Amino acid sequence: MSTPKILILGAGYGGLVTALGLQRKLNYNEAEVTLVNKHTYHFITTWLHEPAAGTSSTEHVRVELDKVIDMKKINFIKGTVESIQPDDRTVTLADGQVLSYDTLVIGLGSEPETFGIEGLKENAFSIRSINAVRQIRDHIEYMFAKYKNDPSRTDYLTFVVGGAGFTGIEFCGELGDRIPELCEEYDVDPDLVKVYNIEAAPTALPGFDPDLIDYAMDVLTRKGIEFKINTPIKQCTKEGVLLATGEEIKAATVIWTGGVRGNSIVEKSGFEVMRGRVKVDEYLHAPGYDNVYVVGDCALIFNPEGRPYPPTAQISVQEGEYLGESLVAKLRDEVVYPFKPELLGSLASLGKGEGMGKVGNKKVYGSTAVLMKKASDLRYLYKIGGVGLALKKVKL
Repeated sequence: MSTPKILILGAGYGGLVTALGLQRKLNYNEAEVTLVNKHTYHFITTWLHEPAAGTSSTEHVRVELDKVIDMKKINFIKGTVESIQPDDRTVTLADGQVLSYDTLVIGLGSEPETFGIEGLKENAFSIRSINAVRQIRDHIEYMFAKYKNDPSRTDYLTFVVGGAGFTGIEFCGELGDRIPELCEEYDVDPDLVKVYNIEAAPTALPGFDPDLIDYAMDVLTRKGIEFKINTPIKQCTKEGVLLATGEEIKAATVIWTGGVRGNSIVEKSGFEVMRGRVKVDEYLHAPGYDNVYVVGDCALIFNPEGRPYPPTAQISVQEGEYLGESLVAKLRDEVVYPFKPELLGSLASLGKGEGMGKVGNKKVYGSTAVLMKKASDLRYLYKIGGVGLALKKVKL
């Protein structure tokens, strides 16, 4: 009998944690595990807003896969997934390589959701990868340099952040810290710099506790962020944004953080999706395929009230831990239990020394929230790379 083949697509939170679970639990020759990822590293998505603003380096958010994966136990392929053929049990990579599998785990991550806003895809930046945030950081610095050469262009010093969800709020906190440094470096009057956070929903941080929202907005307002809430962006151009109110903001920098959808490859491969996400069953199966599992931003899971869980890192990690156990149980003909996500709370950073969030039923603010977020980050880093990685990466 041939060795079962488990193929994992993507080394994000769900894919990587699944691979590490299999690495720890499988016996020699019990299964052949292959991990495909377009880069040789995993990155901490929840930290990307920091290097995007320039308050930390891209190296800080990057974890080399060969430092956490035992390449003798896991076959690693650096490659980009082109398509999935679930009926043939194969995956085609961009270089033409075709991989076969018995069990497939799809963790291909997300793409920006533009909600049909004209010009957004062409003219706005997105905080989605290490290369993307490098570009944002360099662009912001370049705008300060350009303004010094042409002081009539105040649009060079105007920054629009579209979306006041978690990423948008956290990025504004870091940008609020970075701007005074840039003003000093480039000898620019801080009063000339404008940062707008624009949100279509009636409130920032939709779904969050009103006290926490007020606290976050107060902290960011003091850092110079100007909010435009309940104000949809109608169009994004090379010159800036046009709002639904008719107001036009001239800005040479637009950063879109207003939402994500599942990777388009999943839909193109014939899986049934809702806004790019696969509505998985209680075992994380894709509909119609009991050998295909979906995790992370590509998976859609509903709570008991019938509302979708947000596609957070916390849930992705739990999905990965679950699959690491359930795939081994399935191989050994043991009982496989349904996946039950556990929401432990949500914590947001608001820049240096500031944060807020909810842990259980308790609201936390300021330095307490910062410490709890660091503890959460430490726990994840310890989980994937032990004490050494945790101590190396977390800024104390």
